[in-house]
Amino acid sequence: MKDYRKIYREWLENPYFDEATRQELRAIENDESEIKERFYMDLEFGTAGLRGVIGAGINRMNIYVVRRATQGLANYIIKQGKADKGVTIAYDSRHMSPEFAMEAAMTLAANGIKAYKFESLRPTPELSFAVRELGCIAGINITAASHNPPEYNGYKVYWEDGAQFTPPHDKGVTEEVLAIEDLSSVKTMDEASALAAGKYEVIGKEIDDKYIAQVKAQVVNQKAIDEMQDQITIVYTPLHGTGNIPARRVMKELGFTHVYVVPEQELPDGNFPTVSYPNPEAKEAFELGLKLAKEKDADLVLATDPDADRLGVYVKDTKSGEYIPLTGNMSGSLLCEYVLSQKQAAGQIPSDGQVVKSIVSTNLIDAVAKAYNTELIEVLTGFKWIGQQILKNEASGHGTYLFGMEESYGCLIGTYARDKDAISATAALCEAAAYYKQKGMTLWDAMIAMYEKYGYYKDAVKSIGLSGIEGLAKIQSIMEKLRNNTPVQVGDHKVLSARDYKLNTIRNMETGEVEPTGLPSSNVLYYDLSDGAWICVRPSGTEPKIKFYYGIKGNSLEDADAKAAAMDAAVTALVDAMM
Repeated sequence: MKDYRKIYREWLENPYFDEATRQELRAIENDESEIKERFYMDLEFGTAGLRGVIGAGINRMNIYVVRRATQGLANYIIKQGKADKGVTIAYDSRHMSPEFAMEAAMTLAANGIKAYKFESLRPTPELSFAVRELGCIAGINITAASHNPPEYNGYKVYWEDGAQFTPPHDKGVTEEVLAIEDLSSVKTMDEASALAAGKYEVIGKEIDDKYIAQVKAQVVNQKAIDEMQDQITIVYTPLHGTGNIPARRVMKELGFTHVYVVPEQELPDGNFPTVSYPNPEAKEAFELGLKLAKEKDADLVLATDPDADRLGVYVKDTKSGEYIPLTGNMSGSLLCEYVLSQKQAAGQIPSDGQVVKSIVSTNLIDAVAKAYNTELIEVLTGFKWIGQQILKNEASGHGTYLFGMEESYGCLIGTYARDKDAISATAALCEAAAYYKQKGMTLWDAMIAMYEKYGYYKDAVKSIGLSGIEGLAKIQSIMEKLRNNTPVQVGDHKVLSARDYKLNTIRNMETGEVEPTGLPSSNVLYYDLSDGAWICVRPSGTEPKIKFYYGIKGNSLEDADAKAAAMDAAVTALVDAMM
């Protein structure tokens, strides 16, 4: 633990820190626990960058912590000999996002690295696209996870391939950031000087146009849109985030004429006043959208999260008149089936075609990939690993990426970006709705048709919150207990094989044979179970939680529901035994 009182006094007395910051800190001078919380440790710079509550202190998100992170990134870029390539910066609608983006730009400029900063808020996938389009060495995205409340913001680093950074760059940048102990030593400069030095450029429309063109280029059946565009009604909400302009633009340019935006959630607002947190996985996020959908008799309801990399969906079931939510696994599978079926019809599936998914995503994707004779590639959790697979294909000259998805409501069609893209997913789902409507089907009908074709897969995740030092120790204890005592049975299911991604082993439970996982080391355990079921256990990379993912395969909706309920009970019993 750092000498938090000493650092607190330094922030109060050092003229490097602005008056507003010092005033904020003077207001807590009698609150020992608050001082401790803000100064006992540095806000952790991990493999995803920074994330924390906005405020003064080394354990908070503020301009000084952002400058330090950027200085570390700049030091690493300079050591790589890539300072001449520049860095792209984007930001979302959260509080302080424009200010943090500007601070990052000025620190880069002061280090002789050109910063290309978007003029206003932009979606994450556009940043990913822009890094490669501008030939930059890296990208910075000012955004926090959708499940974080309004008082949070974050700082994510992308590398030159357009994906969030992976080894060795994540570790290299982290080491450089941690090496900076004196925040007042960080370089910065003013905007006018940066412009005069040619180290700062504001970007916007030109990149927007190129990005939107790439999203539209992923459409596989424009004919279906042209024929059905007047018969499809769409309700859309950007949840106070970055999706409003690009999503509406894409839908309009593709030809969809009946698009209704939820007015209360249309404009960017860092307070997210209509929801407790702007997460398209949450039912609450759709309350206003569903109300509007019923008024307009919409075919589908779409919600992008604030940085527009994830998409939530409700689809209308005409038989019941109800709107049914699609999980990330369901919408990802539906889009995968649609894209591959259309590409197959057009003779566009190459012999080395690939479908990529994270290890915690549904096995329904495996069945779809197999049906279209494509290779299924599994990667670790986090879309950066899907991005890395695309890079690997490019480097080796083998493998044509066709579709990638993860269970947490994210997918990517095409390789123009290297992060999940809710703008593209919006376009693709509207296109799929038009195609199936041609056939007299809703998207829900299409989902049921998939289940009938492949089996009724159902997947879920159970998250257990364990915060603080004790919580962290408990999470590690659960992982070690499972690692050292592999279950042989979970509920009605026999454990067939056990994967330990930390130890790089896959053990056949019957024969005892061991083979490598073939993936980078990660603290994740995975059990293949009988009857097409599975469980995966991992500590969350973004929250103080341990997550139990599981999936089953049924032969009807009712059977799948019953098996999922039994699996949920079995996982609960497994957890309870270790608590």
